[in-house]
Amino acid sequence: MLAYIARRLASTVLVMGIVGVFVFLLLHLSPGDPAAIIAGDNATPEQIAGIRQRLGLEDPLPVQFLRWAVAVVQGDLGISIFSNEPVIKLIGQRIEPTLSLALTTLIVAVTLAVTFGVLAAWRAGSWIDRSLMVVSVLGFSVPVFVVGYMLIYVFAITLRWLPVQGYAPLGEGFGPWIERLVLPSIALGLAYVALIARITRTAMLDVLAEDYIRTAKAKGVATAPMLLKHALKNAGVPIITVIGIGVALLIGGVVITETVFNIPGVGRLVVDAISKRDYPIIQGVILLFSGVYVVVNLMVDLTYTVLDPRIRY
Repeated sequence: MLAYIARRLASTVLVMGIVGVFVFLLLHLSPGDPAAIIAGDNATPEQIAGIRQRLGLEDPLPVQFLRWAVAVVQGDLGISIFSNEPVIKLIGQRIEPTLSLALTTLIVAVTLAVTFGVLAAWRAGSWIDRSLMVVSVLGFSVPVFVVGYMLIYVFAITLRWLPVQGYAPLGEGFGPWIERLVLPSIALGLAYVALIARITRTAMLDVLAEDYIRTAKAKGVATAPMLLKHALKNAGVPIITVIGIGVALLIGGVVITETVFNIPGVGRLVVDAISKRDYPIIQGVILLFSGVYVVVNLMVDLTYTVLDPRIRY
């Protein structure tokens, strides 16, 4: 197990290196010049050239990449071109809303999705099964921003049950904090619920067809223990797998959701940085998200041995 973890951590370094190269080249070779944006519309070519020289953008790309990579290895993600603040500091200022949104979405989505999937498999072919699967298909098909605006119109503008947008720090109290996360969490988690629910249903149907489940039924085992203790645990490997894969959906959806609900998180930071061509912020945030995704998938792999003792690394 320790050897496997060491190999995975080593491969993580390689993956992050590839991501860093790809992101650096993608940003620096795409159209747009941050120096021109800083200088303004009325700037002369000499002024733009001076800003590019000051930012180090006139250096060859290999030199720029090496300088950036060495700083990243030392824990320095660079300085924002526009705010002149360290990227780590800017991310630290925005990380609480993003973590709050991601965690609440994950908890609600996984709970609802697994429950729906188990119910659909238990009542396979019934109106419950068909209704839940229709909802899952709709949830996976409708874009996050459409769901977000619909929720705002119904629950914030029409019914006035919840705030329209914004974020309240947890330090201001649990009530205001969770109140402003309800609608964003539902909007972001709907596609996640649909994905996990469908996989849960399929995995549960396979397990419920096994001989030991029929034996448990014949022995008079109650429905709830049979579904949760015997069936769900043995169907857990594909469910955990899709939860880990779905983190990519979660990371991508955070950017859109924070924009729709005006949440000052890391997603909004990236959107603002892209519009200004602020290379250090974009590179730093993408590296952060990539690292989170890699770590989550490592945790998913290690969880397999808990769900199925036959799995060995």
